[in-house]
Amino acid sequence: MSVVLHLSAGQGPEECRWVVAQLVRVFADEAAAERLSCVAIEPVAGPIASALLRVEGEGAETFARARTGTIRWIGTSRFRPTHKRRNWFVAVTTIAEAEDTPDLREVDIAYQSYRASGPGGQHVNTTNSAVRATHLPTGLTTTAQDQRSQFANKKLARLKLALLLDERRREGEAGGRRELWGQHHALERGNAVRVYEGERFRLR
Repeated sequence: MSVVLHLSAGQGPEECRWVVAQLVRVFADEAAAERLSCVAIEPVAGPIASALLRVEGEGAETFARARTGTIRWIGTSRFRPTHKRRNWFVAVTTIAEAEDTPDLREVDIAYQSYRASGPGGQHVNTTNSAVRATHLPTGLTTTAQDQRSQFANKKLARLKLALLLDERRREGEAGGRRELWGQHHALERGNAVRVYEGERFRLR
């Protein structure tokens, strides 16, 4: 059983991006306690706007479902210690694998391979293992270069396209970005599915 989680800070400040990075670690520890695997599909270093996690094992769907929605972290900003705000929010959604996305047909995707840059080891940096995927009907483009093979990067680029198409579809259903963002704020004021507190992310 495998489920992909998308953690997003949305348009939140640096604190929310920091929470996203911390949740990658927290979710991994929680998954291990349930004898599951929860790993970041791409490297996570420092505050990050979004992250993709793959949860695997018996009970992966239940684990993901319990964390889908708004996550609230209660704590003092490490970036603005005098800031009065104590509540920071991150959105967690599950996303369908590319092959399970009906409007993402392989015939509509153009792939381009290129040499990866930056960290990644000798293999990554000396071969054309990085992949750029373009969804021809919409013009949406994603890239992947951190996996060990071109095949794995191609699969990740398709997964990212599935995510973009899903976000685009939800924005359309919400009547545009402004209304979607308004709903996001409304969700923040509602009940979070999980609440963590402090630097150690103690579950409340």
